[in-house]
Amino acid sequence: MKKFWSVFALGAVAMLMGCATMIPVGGLYTGVKVPVIATSNSGASSKTGEAKCISVLSLIAIGDCSIDAAKKNGGITKVNNVDWDAMNVLGIYGSYKVIVSGE
Repeated sequence: MKKFWSVFALGAVAMLMGCATMIPVGGLYTGVKVPVIATSNSGASSKTGEAKCISVLSLIAIGDCSIDAAKKNGGITKVNNVDWDAMNVLGIYGSYKVIVSGE
């Protein structure tokens, strides 16, 4: 019985760990797009730029997914808003994008 409660507590902690993050995280699969920042720059966003990073086996992460890289890729000098797009499957493969909109 003691082993049951240990396993139950471990499972409860694992499930609740997703609640302790600032973004929604799924234990099996995560596919979210969340806002990062919006500026006071008004007007329509005529350009969009993306920068991407990947993670493999939660051991290796590569890429430049900075706001500056996304601005450069979209030819943006005046940022209106920044979004973040994340997809992760079981920690085996993850794809993370920063999406910048502006002029």
